[in-house]
Amino acid sequence: MWTKEITDMIINGVWATLYMTVASTVLGYVFGLPMGVLLAITDKEGLTPNAVVYKILDVIANIVRSIPFLILLILLIPFTRLLVGQSYGSTATIVPLVIAAIPFIGRMVESIKEVDPGVIEAARSMGASNMQIVMKVLLVEARTSLLTGATIAIGTILGYSAMAGCVGGGGLGDIAIRYGYYRYQTSIMIVTVVLLVILVQIFQSIGMFLAAKLDKRK
Repeated sequence: MWTKEITDMIINGVWATLYMTVASTVLGYVFGLPMGVLLAITDKEGLTPNAVVYKILDVIANIVRSIPFLILLILLIPFTRLLVGQSYGSTATIVPLVIAAIPFIGRMVESIKEVDPGVIEAARSMGASNMQIVMKVLLVEARTSLLTGATIAIGTILGYSAMAGCVGGGGLGDIAIRYGYYRYQTSIMIVTVVLLVILVQIFQSIGMFLAAKLDKRK
């Protein structure tokens, strides 16, 4: 059963999974980071409290996060097709992955509001603007928790990419569904699951190592 074609297919599946995961995480942070910062600074105890803006972002984040990813994937098929010209394959799967990742990442980044208020007041006393406080104080002081959050986010997105295999999303999840489920080739499914676990552990180990290195408390 383990022909060169199957081996090549699994190798390509690994690359497709990495492509979807990394691209979706990067794009997720492009939009999720600003969302998280806005959630933090418009909170009632934030730098610039704004109940309306906070409530709008809070509701959007809660709604998107409450929709199971497979359902969100199906709901976004027309939008995905409009955006990339097709609703299947690795590139198409990035669209719903990013949509699902944005509020998740936003909530992770929102943790910057837990930075010691004393540090913020010290920056204010030295004449720092709100933008400078966000860029040079909040994001810097919270870098360890932000990196830990990024590690969690990339593991979650990788798991979502595997779920997308149910609708032809590509990658290892697609291989597991097509061969392990529909064709009853259990060995292929086991290999894909093991590879997914290994990828998650690699990302987790790298993220935790970097977070420990950046943790100024140690």
